[in-house]
Formats: sequence, C-alpha cells, structure tokens
Amino acid sequence: MGVFSIITAIALFQKMLNHLASLFLLASLFLPLAAGAGDALPREAPIFPGKSWEVIFPSTLNPECRTQLGVARDYLQTLDTTSLMAVQQGKVLFSYGPTDRVSILFSARKSILSMLYGKYVADGTVDIERTLADLGVDDIGGLLPIERQARLRDLLTARSGVYHLAANGGDDLASAPPRGSQTPGTYFLYNNWDFNAAGTVFESLTGRSIYRAFADDFAAHLQLEDFRLERHRRTGDLTKSEHAAYHFFLSTRDMARLGYLMLRQGNWRGRTLIPASWVAQTTAAVTPAAEMHPPRTARRRFGYGYLWWILEEPSDSPLHGAYMAWGVHGQYILVVPERQMVIAHKREVPVAGNWDVSWVAPGDFLKAARTLAGAPCG
Repeated sequence: MGVFSIITAIALFQKMLNHLASLFLLASLFLPLAAGAGDALPREAPIFPGKSWEVIFPSTLNPECRTQLGVARDYLQTLDTTSLMAVQQGKVLFSYGPTDRVSILFSARKSILSMLYGKYVADGTVDIERTLADLGVDDIGGLLPIERQARLRDLLTARSGVYHLAANGGDDLASAPPRGSQTPGTYFLYNNWDFNAAGTVFESLTGRSIYRAFADDFAAHLQLEDFRLERHRRTGDLTKSEHAAYHFFLSTRDMARLGYLMLRQGNWRGRTLIPASWVAQTTAAVTPAAEMHPPRTARRRFGYGYLWWILEEPSDSPLHGAYMAWGVHGQYILVVPERQMVIAHKREVPVAGNWDVSWVAPGDFLKAARTLAGAPCG
C-alpha cells in the first residue's frame, strides 16, 4: 500500500471515530428523555453520617427557619428535656443538650427489637405465624391452652391475649381482662409479657442474643458513637416470669441514627440492614387508637403497628405519616418521612440516683416536634 493510500485510510478512520463520538454524545443527551420526564434528572444521593453527624450551620438557614428553631429551643427549656437532636435529610438541623450522654432506654427498646426482626423474617429464620405452642414458649405456672395459640405476630402487635405477669412493670396489665377471655389476635393491650416473650423467641430462633445481634447487625454498620455491648444484659424479676426485659443504653445522637435507618427504609449506604417491606409493614397501624384498651390508651390518638407507635395526625400536620418509639419518662425516636426528618429525644434517668422523677409527656414532646418539623428550613 502506497503512502497516499495509508494517509487516506487514516483520515477515513479518524472521520469514523469522530462520527461515533458524536453519536455517543447525542445518546447521552437524549437517554434521560427516553427514560421519561420524571427520571430526566438523577435523584440526589442520600447523605449518611460517618464517624460523626454533619451539622447544618445556622448562618446558612433563612431567617424564618432560624426564628422557628429558636421558638423550639425556648420551649424545650420549659421541659425536663435532657437532650434532643433533629436530623433533616441526613444532617443535624437542630441540637439541644448533651446528645452524647448515654443512659437507659426503656420501652423504646421494643421498636429496636422490631427492627432486628426484619432481616430474619425476610430470610425465613423467623416465621411470625408460628404459635407459642409451636415455639415451645411457656412461663411460670403454665400458659392456658388458648394463650398458647397466640402467634409471634400477636406478640409483636400487642394482641396476644396472654395476661401473665411480666418480669417488669410499666404496662397496662392492671387493666387486662381475665386470663383466657380473649382470642389471640383480637384484643389490643399494651402488656410487657408480649414484648419480653418476643425477645425470648428472637434469641431462640436466631441463636443470638438481642444485644449481640444489635451490635453486629446495626451498631457496626451505623457506626454508633456511644454504644458499648458490655453494658447490656436482660433483666427483670424472674420469679414473676422467665422472660426478661432487654433495655438498652444509648445516647441521643445514636438514637437518631436508628431513626435515620428507618427513614432510609432500612438501607444504609447501599446495604440493606432491614428489608424495606418490613419497615413498611411494621410502621403501618395494625390497631388504630379507637380500638385500644384501656380507654385512656385510646385517648392518646396513637395507633400501634409492630412495636411502633403510629401517630394519627391530620393531613395538614407537619407530623402527618410519622411514627415513633416511646419509652417512659420521655425517650422518643420520631420518624417523619414526609419531612425527611428524624427527631430523637431523651429525658435522662436516674437523676442523682432517683428514679422517681418527672416525665416529658408525649404531648409535650410532640409540641416541640411539630415546631421543628414545621420550620421552613428545607
């Protein structure tokens, strides 16, 4: 081949490359349109905390937002709040008090157990339709035959119909109907026996302690800053029931990470820690407030899912669609999907060794939460 032929071939090859490059450029421009107008722009990747939370500086917020956050701060100073953290779209929008301080978490523990169950329900390790009889669950003095027909699902939704003494107090057992009078699955009563027995079943079916599962399945991946496994053990009066309670010791800022995991539908940095289907199932109301017992529980206007309280808020409320973990004295993990917000709140106990101290009641906490969620900051 002559020199002229070689030069001609090179020129033709260069033109072909240029033509292909133009085609690729056009494809890159029109590909989003082919996917549909709603998908034309990629969604912004969610923000996750690393070793510490990223903070939104007040100077970057608009004046109306700063004013409303100030109203929330002034209100919290009238309460016995120890600390509160509000996270919006993965960043700390508002912080009050020592959010790094660790103290006991009471009934909010139950929502954590619900989170732990998700992975094992999904992979078939746990079948929530199995009955207590199937699972070999009994207790001191024996359960009644009708009580042993309660399913694991009924324990997780506080509808077991089992009114055996629990190893710890803080429930509505004093208002329970007679034992054996309610068919499992038909009657809601907030009863610690259900929740503690659900903890025993979790450990039996998974072969892991609740705390070890929490450390491995959540704490390590979420990079909890203040969790210490060695502080944790199940406790209670085992002369009343063989199913002990499982309290946690957490900081407010680590409570917020748990809430943020729920807000992200169980996904953390691309890893599924809780199946999204389980998050949806457990945070949908199984029992609306009107069907709860006793009447004072119904008056709170909270529904109940699978160990989560479901707020019954009007559509124009900033907390519409929210759900929460709730513990005695004022421990809350509130998830507000419509505002992409999580609010963690702690009333620390004991105070100077005293456990009989004042509460931050749900109504008081939710007043602060509505102020924060309604702030025009996003």
